[in-house]
Amino acid sequence: MNSFGNSFWERYSRQLVLPVIGKEGQLKLKESSVAVIGCGALGTTSSMLLARAGVGRIKVIDRDYLELHNLQRQILYDEEDVLRAEPKAVICARKLKAINSSIEVEAVVDDVSSENVEDLIRDVDLVVDGLDNLETRFIVNDAALKLSKPWIYGSVISTYGVSMNIIPGETPCLRDLIPHLPPPGSLPTCETAGVLNAAAIMVASIQVTEAIKILTGQEYFKDELLFMDPWNREFKRIKVRRSPSCPSCVKKRYEFLERRGTRSIVLCGRNAVQVMPPRKASLNLGKLAEKLSKIGVVKYSSHMLLFKSGSYEIALFPDGRAIIKGTSDGKVARAIYSKYIGV
Repeated sequence: MNSFGNSFWERYSRQLVLPVIGKEGQLKLKESSVAVIGCGALGTTSSMLLARAGVGRIKVIDRDYLELHNLQRQILYDEEDVLRAEPKAVICARKLKAINSSIEVEAVVDDVSSENVEDLIRDVDLVVDGLDNLETRFIVNDAALKLSKPWIYGSVISTYGVSMNIIPGETPCLRDLIPHLPPPGSLPTCETAGVLNAAAIMVASIQVTEAIKILTGQEYFKDELLFMDPWNREFKRIKVRRSPSCPSCVKKRYEFLERRGTRSIVLCGRNAVQVMPPRKASLNLGKLAEKLSKIGVVKYSSHMLLFKSGSYEIALFPDGRAIIKGTSDGKVARAIYSKYIGV
């Protein structure tokens, strides 16, 4: 333990004088655990604020790696991090420990899916949404309801964003707000609509504020979506009602947990496709890097291998999962995977 290890009360002195938190609330935060799913614009801000607030255990989960364009809005990272061949979750966890060495931080480099989501959130008290796609949010919604885990939905695009508390048994859920998964191409993406960094930070700040309320036993907002547009100074509280026919929170049919076998996913606004092998592997990235270096540019660490050949870039993880950059066609991505990695 470093020299700050015995300075618990001094570290949180400005929080302790807040009547809504105080000593009792601070101790509750110390005993709490939170999973932040996604280490992007929302997730980096929320995980950083949770670490600084003194949440005792934080699990950061992300499937991706860091790129230069992320720095515009993902405030936990810097230029040196971009040069590392490391996944976002690993970098994020290291940064959080540098901020607060007294808390426990776990990095999970994986794609959240119907197969693993329950195991990922089973051991935490609350889930914070830092995701970039609606399908995975539907999966998290079902898992959180099934396991009775509070989760805080958040999303941002262009200059605006939204947040909503979802508390199993108490509030409407995500499918009361969005009953069905919209068809591909029907929603704006960060590549086509952009993202104002201040909007992302504002949404994440609201998420963390509500998380602190829930974890410390304070009153939190129920049955409403908060819409925020800092560019136009527009803020709305929108009432959300539970549908009597909601398949998730009323009928308890967790349809998105039953969906299996998606093998490629087009990533939002990235011109990239995630490819997952039929079974998890245990790759020797060093040996693979030696082979691939003969035909392209390779950079690797124990966590990830980056390979570039022509117009395509492959980020390969030890379990065999890969992100193919340079195409948004799943068939092309799988062919590239087969060509360079094998099946």
